[in-house]
Amino acid sequence: MSELHKFLFEGLPVRGMVVRLTDAWTEILKRRAQSSTGAYAPPVQALLGEMVAAGALMQSNIKFNGALILQVYGDGPVKLAVAEVQSDLSLRATATVQGPVPDDAGLRAMLNVNGLGRFAVTLDPQDRQPGQQPYQGVVPLSGADGQSVHNLAEALQLYMRQSEQLETVLVLAADDKVAAGLLIQRLPIEGMGNLAGQQPAEAELYEAEMLEHYNRIATLASSLKREELLTLDVETILRRLFWEEKLQRFMPHAGETAPRFACTCSRERVGRMIQGLGEIEAREILAERGVIMVDCEFCGANYRFDTIDTTQLFTTAGDQPPSSSVVQ
Repeated sequence: MSELHKFLFEGLPVRGMVVRLTDAWTEILKRRAQSSTGAYAPPVQALLGEMVAAGALMQSNIKFNGALILQVYGDGPVKLAVAEVQSDLSLRATATVQGPVPDDAGLRAMLNVNGLGRFAVTLDPQDRQPGQQPYQGVVPLSGADGQSVHNLAEALQLYMRQSEQLETVLVLAADDKVAAGLLIQRLPIEGMGNLAGQQPAEAELYEAEMLEHYNRIATLASSLKREELLTLDVETILRRLFWEEKLQRFMPHAGETAPRFACTCSRERVGRMIQGLGEIEAREILAERGVIMVDCEFCGANYRFDTIDTTQLFTTAGDQPPSSSVVQ
């Protein structure tokens, strides 16, 4: 079963998390394989699995009441990959692929062929107020030197450093059975370790000491290999990496609270999307095809609107289409 574990390093401003997605991840792959587009190529599968694992880690990290959406898009055969995680850790993911993806394709070959790839994090509140827009941060899939980042973990670390000013280490991996991730993050020095009232020299010494501790832990985390992350259970991973550290463990998200697949699509949401097209365009589609068919790219659900259904949409909704969500 899928699970997510959170922990702190006692006495240090460092926190960590490990997530292992099993049934939640294989359900996403199964639904894609049964769709008209067929299964993802292995590199796309690995990318999307890493995004789902990273999204679960980040959502659990910030405790945000709404959807956390990770998107990568660019100028390669993978036009868009999306992972969405709700505050209850329900999640879904999809990718739009146009063209062949070689089995050995990396992030650059899939999304950043000409340096135009972007990575975006969007926070969409559940109870959005009128006029309120989702928060979005975007970073290029290239470092300060202009070189393409090698993997999703590097892109996320770049985002956390630039947008959140938090030093973060991420190790991500996915195959056709497991999507997993380890996150280690340095926290602002607050509470017991607050530097307020200390002499400048003491504060500088304390900061240097805390940085040294973080660098040691970050080095240990970075030594975790992809195969270990995919095959070892959480207890073994933590014991192998941090056997000399004192960890404060929290109740894991497992069983009923575990990350799980769930899609937020519905006939009502699809109806609002059709309303957003406008009545003229909707009736043009009906005249051409006889029915409006919409497939959910996340879960594969099919929605069918005939002439009567479409007429009811515009009769009850009036002339003003509602605003659409970031991800339908």
